[in-house]
Amino acid sequence: MNIIKQNWVLLIIISLIWGSSFILIKKGLESFSFDQVATLRIFIASSFLSILGFKYFFKIPRNKILPLFLNGLLGNGIPSFLFSKSEMYIDSGVVGILNVLTPLFTVLIGVLFFKVIVKPINYIGIVLGLIGVIILISPNKFQLDLNNLKYISFAILGTMLYGLSTNIIKEHLSDLNILQIATISFFTIGPISGVYLFNTDFIYIMKNDINAINSFLFVSILAIFGSALSILAFNKLVINSGPVFATSCTYFIPIVALIWGLIDNEQISLHHILGLVIILLGVYLVNKKR
Repeated sequence: MNIIKQNWVLLIIISLIWGSSFILIKKGLESFSFDQVATLRIFIASSFLSILGFKYFFKIPRNKILPLFLNGLLGNGIPSFLFSKSEMYIDSGVVGILNVLTPLFTVLIGVLFFKVIVKPINYIGIVLGLIGVIILISPNKFQLDLNNLKYISFAILGTMLYGLSTNIIKEHLSDLNILQIATISFFTIGPISGVYLFNTDFIYIMKNDINAINSFLFVSILAIFGSALSILAFNKLVINSGPVFATSCTYFIPIVALIWGLIDNEQISLHHILGLVIILLGVYLVNKKR
């Protein structure tokens, strides 16, 4: 398989996995708090990757320690909390739509901090994306809902951190093995997540909530596939194709997330679709060759 076909296959697989992540978060929240879902996800992913990439603990270049930590914190740690928090109030399908902002922030952060050069049309794409968000977060009568805005802002911040992390991988970690990047990045946040998790009432919930096993299984699937394995694929895609093409998986993620939302009887309104279309148009313009 040539590199272009390989990149597209990786893109589609990542899109399907991450598009399903939002419904898995929602199912995890049925028994656990948002911080328990986040820390359980990180802890399981870190443990799984530590087994796969154990040998890389002895081969960490000193000048890569900080970028690896930042990638773990900004690309996996904090966003896990932000998206879980967001879904306490916002439907999983809508949060999945917001994830499409990642390429916009990838380019914007690249311009501001990584000397990426863009054309005027790329800036127009960023503006269109923001307009799409405004429409998306407004209720049917287009009156701003402050509670909506509060929880949606958590998801938006998560996409900003994804954009920053993607640039860090491309600029500072592209010479490392993809399993090494994922293993060490997750390990920098995994143990402390486990300590936090087991100092909550997590064990009590597991023993007394009849739905806890199901929620645990959903979060485990999210951790192994939505965090660990998909991160390996995404890191490879970033290194092979660059951060903007890699984050183009967000074209497909909201479609998968919306399908899961409809299956789970979530209400998808016309302004959600309109906001998504405008955001996707913005993402298309952002991805125009710079």
